[in-house]
Amino acid sequence: MNKPLNIFKEALLLQRSIPGIVTVFFVLSVVAMNLLANKSIALPVDWLALDCGIIFSWLAFLVMDMVTKHFGPRAAILLSVIALIVNLFMAVMFLAASYIPGMWGESFDEAGMSSPIINTALDRTFRGTWYVLLGSSVAFIASSVINNELNWLIGRASGDSKKGGFGKFVLRSYVSTFVGQFADNLIFAFMVSRIFFGWTTTQCIMCAVTGAVAELVCEIIFSPIGYRIARSWDEKNIGEKYIAHIK
Repeated sequence: MNKPLNIFKEALLLQRSIPGIVTVFFVLSVVAMNLLANKSIALPVDWLALDCGIIFSWLAFLVMDMVTKHFGPRAAILLSVIALIVNLFMAVMFLAASYIPGMWGESFDEAGMSSPIINTALDRTFRGTWYVLLGSSVAFIASSVINNELNWLIGRASGDSKKGGFGKFVLRSYVSTFVGQFADNLIFAFMVSRIFFGWTTTQCIMCAVTGAVAELVCEIIFSPIGYRIARSWDEKNIGEKYIAHIK
């Protein structure tokens, strides 16, 4: 009984330590990327397959890199678990809303006539499917552990301290993000896309590789912002109570 209680208390302390706006963006990115994973991207080649979840997934990994650098991998993994719990709660709320009788605004045309087909399609979109939710949850937690632990190990090996420069921050972030994103995409592709959408093995692997590259490009673009935020946490001693607690 003590261990779950201690983890709960640690989670509360962590939430008081990480700036609220960062947690908000992280949780929203997890919810959004899981919802958008239901939509595949139309591409001109049949060996390449991506879903719209990549629009937000880079943000989740950038936040994890920031948290890992300042608070350590345990904090980033704990934050990921919190985000996953919120995502599961939102999935239940979306499911409930999809069964409430009524019409979506987008199901009406210009003449004011409603389309039951469009209305049902929108309900099913927000309702989601159990295998997409399961696959995305397993993939996210697994990739979170891989990304955060690898980021921390690279940081220790490169001698990156809290006051380390931008070069060491991007070294640990870019490598861990690519590997973590590859694992995330690959696990989801084989658990969901291959079994339920009929993807080939080639599509699954290419999705994992190209998705990781695409999301890495996004992180490269925004990593200077992440680095500045992480450095500001160091300079302002953000979350010193949590850091003292885990030490």
